[in-house]
This record gives sequence, structure tokens and C-alpha cells, in this order.
Amino acid sequence: MLKREECILSVLAAEKVRRLSLGVPVLDDVFPGFELGDFAVLYGHAVSFIVFDLCVRCQLPPNKGGLGSSVVFVDGGNSFDPYLVSEIARGYGLDSRSVLEKIYVSRAFTAYQLSSLILEKLEPFLKRRRSKLLVVSDVTSLFFDRDVPKTEAEDLFMKICSKLSDIAAKKKSIVVASYFPERRYKRGVFFEAVLYGRSNVLVRFKKRGKILSFILEDHPLVKPFSMDLPTTDYAPLTDFMEV
Repeated sequence: MLKREECILSVLAAEKVRRLSLGVPVLDDVFPGFELGDFAVLYGHAVSFIVFDLCVRCQLPPNKGGLGSSVVFVDGGNSFDPYLVSEIARGYGLDSRSVLEKIYVSRAFTAYQLSSLILEKLEPFLKRRRSKLLVVSDVTSLFFDRDVPKTEAEDLFMKICSKLSDIAAKKKSIVVASYFPERRYKRGVFFEAVLYGRSNVLVRFKKRGKILSFILEDHPLVKPFSMDLPTTDYAPLTDFMEV
């Protein structure tokens, strides 16, 4: 269970840094959120919803936990849901159309397309749009395609993880990748090791009955901890979020 005193010094030291919070008051007290330069991997239950929520929260002003910025969303799992994003935006009292216009979505349908987007086109686009949040959804899924040879898939995946880490290291954006573990495949074990090795923030969301748990597994400043957030479904998590 969480020991608040173990995290409080890290939170206080980071108060002056612009961060993207999760907007859950009890959680924000001990987890300061994501800062420019983070390469965060989110995995587990409700991750798709949480990623969409971050896309909306990023557009909030800094005094409300956002970055006042547009978002670049690289869709590796054909998962972007404009209807859910609109619903989340309305929950924050924002105009849904305006929010969607500030999320630049690029879809990839093959591992080669995703690699080309990230390795060749992504960084110039981020610079042009001055977006402070980059999301890569379902980052591993396209690399399980049997039409992509194993060694080639592994080589490409290492390159895109290295590129995402390099983009984060320049500290002009937050990089968030959503990941859905596929450990039943040998490729999945390799991809997971590479992804975890390149990221500096690792968060797991676990659902047990009506309880959704936030589990911080790795962070450069905050010690690992877990916190339970009661919810009857994924969407009602907004009930715990603060605007």
C-alpha cells in the first residue's frame, strides 16, 4: 500500500515543473504526473480510456493540470475513438469539436507504416505543431504480423523505441505509449523488454471487481507504489477526476 511520506519530497521538489497530471486528487497528491522529457508506458485495464483522457487534459491550462497544448496521436492499433474523446471533453466542460481539432491523428496499418511515421516523419511534425504530448497507441500490435519476419520486426521495434526515447530526451514533449502485453508470443517477451528498457516511467492499471488500481512500477524520482480507485466501470473514472 501507498506510504505518502515516501513520495512527498519528490512531489515538492517537482512543484515548479510543468506537468500533465492525471486529475485524480488523491493520486495527484503523491504522483505529480508526467513532465516534458518522460517516456511513459501505460499498460493494463482501462489504458485506452486513460490515454484519451490525457489527450483532453493536455489541452487544459497549466493551472488546471494541463499543458495548454495540442496532441499528436500515432494510432498503432486503429483504436482512436473520437466519440469517447468528445464525451471526455464535454465532461471537462470543453467544446468537443475544438478538442478533436487539436489532436492530430496519424494511423498506421502495418509495422512498416508505423516505423516510417515514427522514424522519418514524427519529429518534424511535432516541432511544427509544437505539441507537448505524443501518444503512440498499442505500440507493439503491428509487429506481431506474420508477414513481418521475426528479425526484421525486432530490429524495427528497437529502432522506434530508441527514436521515442530520443524525442523524450530533448524535453520538449511527453511521450506516452499504450501497451497490451502479449507474453504468449516469444516476440512479445522481446518487445516488452525493449519497451521497458527504453522508457523511464512505467504504470500499470489493474482492475479487480469494482476496484481500479494505479500501480507505479518505475519512475526516476518517485518510489513504486499502488493506489486503489473505486469505480464501477472504466468511464466513471471521470467521477474522480478534477477539472
